[in-house]
Amino acid sequence: MSVPVLVLAVSAACCLGFGFVLQQNAAQRAPLKDFLSFRLLFDLVKVPRWLGGIALMVVGMALGAAALGQGELSLVEPLLATNLLFALALSRRQTRQPLGRQGWAGLLLLAGGVTAFIVAGEPQGGTATTDPLRQWMIIGGMIGLALLFTAHAKRSRLGSGPVLLALAAGLLYGVQDALTRVSGQRFSEGGFAELFTGWQPYAVLALGITGLLLVQSAFETASLRKSLPALTAAQPLAGIICGVGFLGDRLRADVVALSWEAGGLLAVVAGIVLLGLHPAMPTGTAERAPVGRLQPQPQ
Repeated sequence: MSVPVLVLAVSAACCLGFGFVLQQNAAQRAPLKDFLSFRLLFDLVKVPRWLGGIALMVVGMALGAAALGQGELSLVEPLLATNLLFALALSRRQTRQPLGRQGWAGLLLLAGGVTAFIVAGEPQGGTATTDPLRQWMIIGGMIGLALLFTAHAKRSRLGSGPVLLALAAGLLYGVQDALTRVSGQRFSEGGFAELFTGWQPYAVLALGITGLLLVQSAFETASLRKSLPALTAAQPLAGIICGVGFLGDRLRADVVALSWEAGGLLAVVAGIVLLGLHPAMPTGTAERAPVGRLQPQPQ
Protein backbone atom coordinates (compact mmCIF):
# COMPACT_ATOMS: atom_id res chain seq x y z
CA MET A 1 0.00 0.00 0.00
CA SER A 2 1.24 3.46 -0.91
CA VAL A 3 1.79 5.61 2.17
CA PRO A 4 0.47 8.79 0.44
CA VAL A 5 -2.74 6.95 -0.50
CA LEU A 6 -3.13 5.75 3.09
CA VAL A 7 -2.57 9.25 4.51
CA LEU A 8 -4.92 10.89 2.00
CA ALA A 9 -7.70 8.33 2.48
CA VAL A 10 -7.57 8.38 6.29
CA SER A 11 -7.41 12.20 6.31
CA ALA A 12 -10.47 12.22 4.04
CA ALA A 13 -12.25 9.83 6.42
CA CYS A 14 -11.44 12.13 9.35
CA CYS A 15 -12.93 15.17 7.61
CA LEU A 16 -15.99 13.23 6.48
CA GLY A 17 -16.66 11.79 9.94
CA PHE A 18 -16.41 15.15 11.71
CA GLY A 19 -18.45 16.78 8.95
CA PHE A 20 -21.30 14.26 9.22
CA VAL A 21 -21.65 14.89 12.97
CA LEU A 22 -21.85 18.67 12.52
CA GLN A 23 -24.34 18.31 9.66
CA GLN A 24 -26.62 16.05 11.67
CA ASN A 25 -26.45 18.40 14.67
CA ALA A 26 -27.98 21.09 12.47
CA ALA A 27 -30.27 18.99 10.24
CA GLN A 28 -32.10 17.39 13.19
CA ARG A 29 -33.61 20.82 13.92
CA ALA A 30 -34.99 21.31 10.42
CA PRO A 31 -38.78 21.32 9.87
CA LEU A 32 -40.17 17.97 8.73
CA LYS A 33 -42.04 19.60 5.84
CA ASP A 34 -38.64 20.09 4.17
CA PHE A 35 -38.15 16.31 3.94
CA LEU A 36 -36.64 15.39 0.54
CA SER A 37 -37.07 18.98 -0.65
CA PHE A 38 -34.31 21.33 -1.77
CA ARG A 39 -35.85 23.82 0.69
CA LEU A 40 -34.04 21.78 3.33
CA LEU A 41 -30.66 22.73 1.85
CA PHE A 42 -31.70 26.38 1.52
CA ASP A 43 -32.70 26.43 5.21
CA LEU A 44 -29.56 24.65 6.36
CA VAL A 45 -27.23 26.96 4.45
CA LYS A 46 -28.12 29.65 7.02
CA VAL A 47 -26.75 27.56 9.91
CA PRO A 48 -23.02 28.10 10.63
CA ARG A 49 -22.55 24.62 12.14
CA TRP A 50 -23.98 22.98 9.03
CA LEU A 51 -21.76 25.10 6.79
CA GLY A 52 -18.77 23.98 8.86
CA GLY A 53 -19.82 20.37 8.39
CA ILE A 54 -20.20 20.87 4.64
CA ALA A 55 -16.79 22.54 4.46
CA LEU A 56 -15.23 19.53 6.18
CA MET A 57 -17.09 17.19 3.81
CA VAL A 58 -15.84 19.10 0.77
CA VAL A 59 -12.26 18.89 2.07
CA GLY A 60 -12.78 15.19 2.72
CA MET A 61 -14.10 14.63 -0.79
CA ALA A 62 -11.14 16.51 -2.26
CA LEU A 63 -8.70 14.41 -0.24
CA GLY A 64 -10.62 11.29 -1.28
CA ALA A 65 -10.39 12.32 -4.93
CA ALA A 66 -6.63 12.79 -4.51
CA ALA A 67 -6.39 9.31 -2.98
CA LEU A 68 -8.42 7.86 -5.85
CA GLY A 69 -6.02 9.52 -8.29
CA GLN A 70 -3.13 7.52 -6.81
CA GLY A 71 -4.79 4.29 -5.68
CA GLU A 72 -7.41 1.79 -6.73
CA LEU A 73 -11.04 2.32 -5.79
CA SER A 74 -11.09 -1.10 -4.11
CA LEU A 75 -8.25 0.09 -1.86
CA VAL A 76 -9.48 3.59 -1.06
CA GLU A 77 -13.15 2.79 -0.35
CA PRO A 78 -12.55 0.53 2.70
CA LEU A 79 -10.25 3.19 4.14
CA LEU A 80 -12.91 5.87 3.68
CA ALA A 81 -15.30 3.67 5.68
CA THR A 82 -13.24 4.47 8.77
CA ASN A 83 -14.96 7.88 8.83
CA LEU A 84 -17.29 6.34 11.41
CA LEU A 85 -14.39 6.09 13.87
CA PHE A 86 -13.86 9.84 13.66
CA ALA A 87 -17.59 10.53 13.86
CA LEU A 88 -17.71 8.45 17.04
CA ALA A 89 -14.69 10.30 18.46
CA LEU A 90 -16.43 13.68 18.05
CA SER A 91 -19.76 12.31 19.29
CA ARG A 92 -18.05 10.93 22.40
CA ARG A 93 -16.68 14.39 23.11
CA GLN A 94 -20.21 15.82 22.83
CA THR A 95 -22.00 13.12 24.83
CA ARG A 96 -19.11 12.17 27.21
CA GLN A 97 -19.92 8.47 26.83
CA PRO A 98 -17.13 5.92 27.45
CA LEU A 99 -16.11 3.67 24.57
CA GLY A 100 -16.92 0.47 26.47
CA ARG A 101 -16.94 -3.10 25.14
CA GLN A 102 -19.27 -2.27 22.26
CA GLY A 103 -17.07 0.57 21.06
CA TRP A 104 -13.86 -1.42 21.27
CA ALA A 105 -15.47 -4.40 19.54
CA GLY A 106 -16.75 -2.21 16.73
CA LEU A 107 -13.39 -0.49 16.39
CA LEU A 108 -11.52 -3.80 16.19
CA LEU A 109 -14.00 -5.28 13.71
CA LEU A 110 -13.88 -2.24 11.44
CA ALA A 111 -10.11 -1.84 11.53
CA GLY A 112 -9.50 -5.58 11.32
CA GLY A 113 -11.98 -6.03 8.48
CA VAL A 114 -10.41 -3.24 6.42
CA THR A 115 -6.96 -4.71 7.02
CA ALA A 116 -8.07 -8.27 6.16
CA PHE A 117 -9.76 -7.16 2.93
CA ILE A 118 -6.78 -5.12 1.73
CA VAL A 119 -4.11 -7.67 2.71
CA ALA A 120 -6.02 -10.65 1.29
CA GLY A 121 -7.31 -8.91 -1.84
CA GLU A 122 -4.14 -6.98 -2.72
CA PRO A 123 -6.11 -4.49 -4.88
CA GLN A 124 -4.29 -3.64 -8.10
CA GLY A 125 -5.09 -1.40 -11.00
CA GLY A 126 -5.96 -2.79 -14.41
CA THR A 127 -7.49 -1.82 -17.70
CA ALA A 128 -10.96 -0.33 -17.50
CA THR A 129 -13.59 -2.11 -19.51
CA THR A 130 -14.32 -0.72 -22.97
CA ASP A 131 -17.81 -2.22 -22.97
CA PRO A 132 -20.23 0.68 -22.35
CA LEU A 133 -23.13 -1.72 -21.79
CA ARG A 134 -21.39 -3.29 -18.79
CA GLN A 135 -20.59 0.12 -17.33
CA TRP A 136 -24.12 1.42 -17.74
CA MET A 137 -25.64 -1.78 -16.35
CA ILE A 138 -23.62 -1.43 -13.14
CA ILE A 139 -24.23 2.32 -12.80
CA GLY A 140 -27.89 1.93 -13.74
CA GLY A 141 -28.32 -0.88 -11.22
CA MET A 142 -26.87 1.26 -8.41
CA ILE A 143 -28.97 4.30 -9.29
CA GLY A 144 -32.09 2.18 -9.78
CA LEU A 145 -31.65 0.59 -6.37
CA ALA A 146 -31.12 4.05 -4.83
CA LEU A 147 -34.36 5.26 -6.44
CA LEU A 148 -36.19 2.22 -5.08
CA PHE A 149 -34.89 2.88 -1.56
CA THR A 150 -35.88 6.55 -1.84
CA ALA A 151 -39.40 5.73 -3.02
CA HIS A 152 -39.94 3.43 -0.04
CA ALA A 153 -38.39 6.00 2.30
CA LYS A 154 -40.97 8.62 1.29
CA ARG A 155 -43.71 6.32 2.60
CA SER A 156 -41.97 5.67 5.93
CA ARG A 157 -39.94 8.76 6.68
CA LEU A 158 -40.04 8.35 10.46
CA GLY A 159 -39.76 4.55 10.42
CA SER A 160 -37.31 2.82 8.11
CA GLY A 161 -37.06 5.92 5.90
CA PRO A 162 -33.78 7.33 7.29
CA VAL A 163 -32.00 3.99 6.90
CA LEU A 164 -33.25 3.61 3.32
CA LEU A 165 -32.22 7.17 2.45
CA ALA A 166 -28.77 6.60 3.91
CA LEU A 167 -28.41 3.39 1.90
CA ALA A 168 -29.50 5.22 -1.25
CA ALA A 169 -27.02 8.04 -0.61
CA GLY A 170 -24.24 5.53 0.04
CA LEU A 171 -24.89 3.83 -3.29
CA LEU A 172 -24.82 7.18 -5.10
CA TYR A 173 -21.62 8.22 -3.33
CA GLY A 174 -20.00 4.92 -4.32
CA VAL A 175 -20.83 5.58 -7.98
CA GLN A 176 -19.67 9.18 -7.54
CA ASP A 177 -16.30 7.94 -6.29
CA ALA A 178 -15.93 5.70 -9.33
CA LEU A 179 -16.75 8.52 -11.74
CA THR A 180 -14.44 10.86 -9.80
CA ARG A 181 -11.61 8.47 -10.55
CA VAL A 182 -12.58 8.37 -14.24
CA SER A 183 -12.70 12.18 -14.31
CA GLY A 184 -9.24 12.36 -12.76
CA GLN A 185 -7.89 10.02 -15.40
CA ARG A 186 -9.42 12.11 -18.18
CA PHE A 187 -7.88 15.27 -16.70
CA SER A 188 -4.43 13.69 -16.45
CA GLU A 189 -4.65 12.59 -20.07
CA GLY A 190 -5.87 15.80 -21.68
CA GLY A 191 -6.41 18.56 -19.12
CA PHE A 192 -9.62 20.55 -18.78
CA ALA A 193 -10.50 20.14 -22.45
CA GLU A 194 -10.59 16.37 -22.10
CA LEU A 195 -12.30 16.53 -18.72
CA PHE A 196 -15.25 18.73 -19.63
CA THR A 197 -15.99 17.07 -22.96
CA GLY A 198 -16.98 13.91 -21.09
CA TRP A 199 -20.20 13.33 -19.16
CA GLN A 200 -18.49 12.06 -16.01
CA PRO A 201 -17.77 15.36 -14.19
CA TYR A 202 -21.36 16.49 -14.64
CA ALA A 203 -22.60 13.17 -13.31
CA VAL A 204 -20.26 13.56 -10.32
CA LEU A 205 -21.87 16.95 -9.55
CA ALA A 206 -25.43 15.64 -9.98
CA LEU A 207 -24.78 12.59 -7.83
CA GLY A 208 -23.13 14.73 -5.16
CA ILE A 209 -26.07 17.15 -4.90
CA THR A 210 -28.64 14.36 -4.91
CA GLY A 211 -26.69 12.37 -2.33
CA LEU A 212 -26.40 15.48 -0.15
CA LEU A 213 -30.17 15.98 -0.18
CA LEU A 214 -30.77 12.32 0.73
CA VAL A 215 -28.22 12.42 3.56
CA GLN A 216 -29.58 15.64 5.06
CA SER A 217 -33.14 14.29 4.89
CA ALA A 218 -31.96 11.17 6.71
CA PHE A 219 -30.14 13.29 9.30
CA GLU A 220 -33.27 15.46 9.67
CA THR A 221 -35.54 12.55 10.60
CA ALA A 222 -33.27 10.26 12.63
CA SER A 223 -30.19 10.17 14.81
CA LEU A 224 -26.71 9.27 13.60
CA ARG A 225 -27.23 5.85 15.16
CA LYS A 226 -29.87 5.11 12.55
CA SER A 227 -28.53 6.83 9.45
CA LEU A 228 -24.73 6.93 9.47
CA PRO A 229 -24.03 3.15 9.67
CA ALA A 230 -26.13 2.50 6.56
CA LEU A 231 -24.42 5.31 4.67
CA THR A 232 -20.95 4.19 5.74
CA ALA A 233 -21.60 0.53 4.82
CA ALA A 234 -23.23 1.13 1.43
CA GLN A 235 -20.63 3.50 -0.04
CA PRO A 236 -17.57 1.20 0.03
CA LEU A 237 -19.58 -1.80 -1.18
CA ALA A 238 -20.91 0.18 -4.14
CA GLY A 239 -17.47 1.61 -4.86
CA ILE A 240 -15.80 -1.80 -4.83
CA ILE A 241 -18.46 -3.19 -7.20
CA CYS A 242 -17.82 -0.30 -9.60
CA GLY A 243 -14.07 -0.64 -9.27
CA VAL A 244 -14.02 -4.34 -10.05
CA GLY A 245 -16.98 -4.17 -12.41
CA PHE A 246 -15.83 -1.59 -14.94
CA LEU A 247 -12.74 0.28 -13.75
CA GLY A 248 -10.41 -2.69 -14.03
CA ASP A 249 -9.52 -3.10 -10.35
CA ARG A 250 -8.21 -6.57 -9.67
CA LEU A 251 -8.46 -8.58 -6.45
CA ARG A 252 -6.94 -11.95 -5.69
CA ALA A 253 -9.49 -14.59 -6.63
CA ASP A 254 -8.23 -17.84 -5.12
CA VAL A 255 -10.45 -19.58 -2.57
CA VAL A 256 -8.44 -18.53 0.48
CA ALA A 257 -8.19 -14.90 -0.62
CA LEU A 258 -11.89 -14.70 -1.48
CA SER A 259 -12.76 -16.14 1.94
CA TRP A 260 -10.67 -13.51 3.71
CA GLU A 261 -12.03 -10.73 1.49
CA ALA A 262 -15.64 -11.75 2.20
CA GLY A 263 -14.88 -12.12 5.90
CA GLY A 264 -13.18 -8.74 5.95
CA LEU A 265 -16.16 -7.00 4.35
CA LEU A 266 -18.55 -8.72 6.76
CA ALA A 267 -16.38 -7.59 9.68
CA VAL A 268 -16.39 -4.02 8.30
CA VAL A 269 -20.20 -4.00 8.13
CA ALA A 270 -20.50 -5.53 11.62
CA GLY A 271 -18.06 -2.98 13.03
CA ILE A 272 -19.95 -0.15 11.36
CA VAL A 273 -23.23 -1.32 12.89
CA LEU A 274 -21.73 -1.67 16.40
CA LEU A 275 -20.12 1.77 16.25
CA GLY A 276 -23.19 3.37 14.72
CA LEU A 277 -25.39 2.02 17.52
CA HIS A 278 -22.95 3.08 20.24
CA PRO A 279 -24.55 5.18 23.03
CA ALA A 280 -22.07 7.97 22.25
CA MET A 281 -23.83 8.65 18.98
CA PRO A 282 -26.27 11.57 19.34
CA THR A 283 -29.90 10.49 19.66
CA GLY A 284 -31.27 13.51 17.83
CA THR A 285 -33.97 14.29 20.38
CA ALA A 286 -33.93 18.05 19.93
CA GLU A 287 -37.29 19.70 19.32
CA ARG A 288 -38.11 20.51 15.73
CA ALA A 289 -39.07 23.80 14.20
CA PRO A 290 -42.80 23.68 13.40
CA VAL A 291 -42.54 26.01 10.42
CA GLY A 292 -40.09 26.77 7.70
CA ARG A 293 -37.23 28.04 9.83
CA LEU A 294 -34.58 26.30 11.86
CA GLN A 295 -34.49 26.81 15.58
CA PRO A 296 -31.43 28.67 16.87
CA GLN A 297 -28.69 26.37 18.06
CA PRO A 298 -27.42 26.54 21.62
CA GLN A 299 -24.03 28.13 22.01
